[in-house]
Amino acid sequence: MKKVKTLLLAAAALMLAAPVQAGDIVDVAASNKSFKTLVAAVKAADLVDTLKSDGPFTVFAPTDEAFAKLPKGTLESLLKPENKEQLVSILTYHVVPSKVMAKDVKSGMVKTASGSSFKMKVSKKGVHVDNAKVVATDVMADNGVIHVIDTVIIPKSK
Repeated sequence: MKKVKTLLLAAAALMLAAPVQAGDIVDVAASNKSFKTLVAAVKAADLVDTLKSDGPFTVFAPTDEAFAKLPKGTLESLLKPENKEQLVSILTYHVVPSKVMAKDVKSGMVKTASGSSFKMKVSKKGVHVDNAKVVATDVMADNGVIHVIDTVIIPKSK
């Protein structure tokens, strides 16, 4: 129950803050304390400039709690310079190179900035991206939109 409350508070904070905030995807994420891990990972992967560019982008942004669900040691390993390529692959799997608002989401395969595709499922139970549930939608940024997810999604091995 505490996790649900925390996710709802994070979602509410994002939604309340979004209309007053201006800024790109990185600025909007950095201004919310629920995305400290995501922002650190984006920096470690040297993706800041990309996500500050014109876009448009749709980012399915995992919260700090989502990163905490990864197996012990995974995040620490991914943040090491020698694992940058894998980190970039995972982070760009969370990015769609276009602006997709919640009202436009449909079930099906969605091509990501990593070149891989993930499965989007829309049902009465909500919207899922692979095994992650979308917990907040349409957090606007100057260069796209953020949808908050409760789990880090990992691209299938090639």
